[in-house]
Amino acid sequence: MTKQIRVFDPALCCSTGVCGPDVDPALTKMAKLHLDVQKAGFDMERYNLAQEPQPFVENSAVKQLLDTEGADALPAITVDGELVMNGRYPDRSELAAFLDVEEKELQSKAPSTKVDLL
Repeated sequence: MTKQIRVFDPALCCSTGVCGPDVDPALTKMAKLHLDVQKAGFDMERYNLAQEPQPFVENSAVKQLLDTEGADALPAITVDGELVMNGRYPDRSELAAFLDVEEKELQSKAPSTKVDLL
């Protein structure tokens, strides 16, 4: 059975980090990792506190974290509903460990065919 990774982001205007006057490199890195993990066939979702508050309430570990530490404890990462990390985003090696796979399984793959647009 595939593990479920859920990322509970703080209140953001967007999940990519490219909106607003300053680009947030942590958010752009997480957006890329999220896409890579999904493309590799794993179950990973992200939720934004500002736009999707319901998952924060429905996950008891995340709700308890918010009740005790507040929104400054975000982001929060759960694996199969259990809190495994908070306060920062995981890197590729940590995501691989959460999924019990080799890090290379989460690498972006080059397209099998090239398209010449000229």
